[in-house]
Amino acid sequence: MSEKQMRIETKCVQGGYSPKSGEPRQIPIVQSTTFKYATSEDMGKLFDLEASGYFYSRLQNPTCDTVAARICALEGGTAAMLTSSGQAANFFAVFNIASAGDHVVASSAIYGGSYNLFAVTMKRMGIEFTFISPDSTEQEINAAFRENTKAVFGETIANPALNVLDIELFAKCAHAHGVPLIIDNTFATPINCRPFEWGADIVTHSTTKYMDGHGSAVGGCIVDSGKFDWRSSGKFPGLCTPDDSYHGVTYVDKFGLEGAFITKATAQLMRDFGCTQSPQSAFLLGLGLESLHVRMKRHCENGLAVATFLKNHPNVEWVTYPGLEGDKYYDLAKKYMPNGTCGVVSFGVKGGRAAAERFMKNLKLGAIETHVADARTCCLHPASATHRQMNDDELRAAGVSPDLVRYSCGIENADDLIEDLDQALRSI
Repeated sequence: MSEKQMRIETKCVQGGYSPKSGEPRQIPIVQSTTFKYATSEDMGKLFDLEASGYFYSRLQNPTCDTVAARICALEGGTAAMLTSSGQAANFFAVFNIASAGDHVVASSAIYGGSYNLFAVTMKRMGIEFTFISPDSTEQEINAAFRENTKAVFGETIANPALNVLDIELFAKCAHAHGVPLIIDNTFATPINCRPFEWGADIVTHSTTKYMDGHGSAVGGCIVDSGKFDWRSSGKFPGLCTPDDSYHGVTYVDKFGLEGAFITKATAQLMRDFGCTQSPQSAFLLGLGLESLHVRMKRHCENGLAVATFLKNHPNVEWVTYPGLEGDKYYDLAKKYMPNGTCGVVSFGVKGGRAAAERFMKNLKLGAIETHVADARTCCLHPASATHRQMNDDELRAAGVSPDLVRYSCGIENADDLIEDLDQALRSI
């Protein structure tokens, strides 16, 4: 059976690595910065991208590439690379095709760290972002584009507002303007949604979350669908004209649509920024991927059970969970994620910010952490933590209210989680 023929559960366990006779059954950890070659000519071929291989782990490493190949198989892409974090993955994915003087359209309902990266840091680099509602109509999306727009960015399920993006609609608009749609698929994971099947072109992940699943290692990943035609619009000379910083290679001509984007991100951005995932971290990520399909089912079951309980609790003002019938995004969730969404539930505690903080202090199982999407239940008050750099208007645009609690259901027993939530809510 070929890897393409494998069902997704099998890809979680065996994708990207098929040892030959006598080779290690588990992915080997190649904990080495450098690699030896017999002649300078052999190494020169690697530097000229004339041969495949490894010469320095800042650019590529066998352990990292093997795990990236597994994620690539899960998403149904043609090439992938690991990065040091999800932040690095999102930065690379955008900066690979946009530079000073360019413009990007992004959903306003995204992770606070991503918003800050785009609205502040990348703005200082000369790239301007227009943030639009994830609920925008086709006309409203199209109105955000400019002549210098290079990409559209959104999240499958927004963190922490839990908006579900209409991927098909945003892809349609992006392609009508000759640019790719970049989707952060961290919360859904490829187990529940494969954005390439709905028109997305580039997918990113914070592998720190569900993919690792055990709070072991920070990491990120970028996957290319291999389907976007970088030549057609004339907007992407970095991929379609010679790169003077890398021996004059033209990435699309040399590596085709299937490999151009990731090769450029590696040869240019990883070379210059060095946002490398360590082999040890990649190994831990590989272990997490082996059980991703099993864990995601439990996360979703617990998320739905907790959301149903909270919806009827007298001390809860409101609940958002896209898998909950009656939720604003229920129909979109059923379209894009028919088998489940994620384990994260957002809700408001009656009494506002102060009540929310008291509630969290009384939790016994849900630990207060700057983390989400883990095997262990954790929670956060985003307005005080991940989104604290935003003002009230920006918070509202991102779907974050002062009373919002982000509760990430682990894989514990749902009844235990509900009992813990009940006692903490009643304590306020």
